[in-house]
Amino acid sequence: MSFSIWLGLLAICCLGAMSPGPSLAMVVRHTLGGGRLHGIVCAWAHSIGIGVYALVTLLGLAVALKEAPLLFNGIALLGAMYLIWMGIGALRSKGGMADKLAAGKSSSLLQAARDGLAISLFNPKILLFFLALFSQFVLASAGGSGKAVIVLTPLLVDGLWYTLVALMLSHPQLLPKLRARAALIDRLSGVVLILLGLRVIWTQLLG
Repeated sequence: MSFSIWLGLLAICCLGAMSPGPSLAMVVRHTLGGGRLHGIVCAWAHSIGIGVYALVTLLGLAVALKEAPLLFNGIALLGAMYLIWMGIGALRSKGGMADKLAAGKSSSLLQAARDGLAISLFNPKILLFFLALFSQFVLASAGGSGKAVIVLTPLLVDGLWYTLVALMLSHPQLLPKLRARAALIDRLSGVVLILLGLRVIWTQLLG
């Protein structure tokens, strides 16, 4: 893979990672509820999911999955229901960051990792993103090193971006202010997750 092609890949990965959405909301919640380390763990678990999708695309499995509509729609609907379930929990603040902070508790690192991985793996929009934009780079990748670049670039960009987000949000002057608004952040993230899940269901059933 030439350097100019890699720069194009890097630019697309940066734009994808920096787009606001449920992934950002999840990193914010865990940084808020557990602190810097929890946000970073959530960020890198999320990036592993991104790496999985990059690998799936590279192996051609994403195209095969897309051409099996019943299987793809089934996976997408299951993912959508999981996102809605997470969103309802956040809206009710049942086990949410606000409740944990009020009780003097924090989310566990395992929960941060689980939510970070789930929010990437159960979002079919990410698979479609790779299908739409990565085919040109897959064709340009020759040999093991090129294929490794295809997988590692989006994984590292995603992990580094959300790590930066966690570092900024956990600043001593900012974190207490965010924690004072924990209930609002819980509800906003819940709305985002539910809307994403409903959009996926709408697209799969009526699209």
